[in-house]
Amino acid sequence: MTSESTSPPVVPPLHSPKSPVWPTFPFHREGSRVWERGGVSPRDLPSPLPTKRTRTYSATARASAGPVFKGVCKQFSRAQGHGFITPENGSEDIFVHVSDIEGEYVPVEGDEVTYKMCPIPPKNQKFQAVEVVLTQLAPHTPHETWSGQVVGS
Repeated sequence: MTSESTSPPVVPPLHSPKSPVWPTFPFHREGSRVWERGGVSPRDLPSPLPTKRTRTYSATARASAGPVFKGVCKQFSRAQGHGFITPENGSEDIFVHVSDIEGEYVPVEGDEVTYKMCPIPPKNQKFQAVEVVLTQLAPHTPHETWSGQVVGS
């Protein structure tokens, strides 16, 4: 019997990349001076409005536990990703973000909706509609699904 000693294979050490890999658009590191240099145009700034993905858990829980309101879609722009709802009680129009629309149809003017309300930070003085559900589609109006198919006429 021969006994040969085997050594473990030589593995090269891991090295970090020369430059750190950080997402730079549209989010910059805190304390970055890029805003003062004019390297970012106003359209590149991140939106201060909370979307379904950026809303805090506590704000989502409070909105979900709140009452359900009824209203009519005043205007909605799929290209811009937001619109407004006129509440049934006639108060000030409510902002709605595309991420808060539930269902398969893109809202159009005249659609009846139900929704819950969530305050908009940082001052929490205004509200936006969340958990928006289309309850009655506007009659004699073509509606588009999120996949782009046009339904009705």
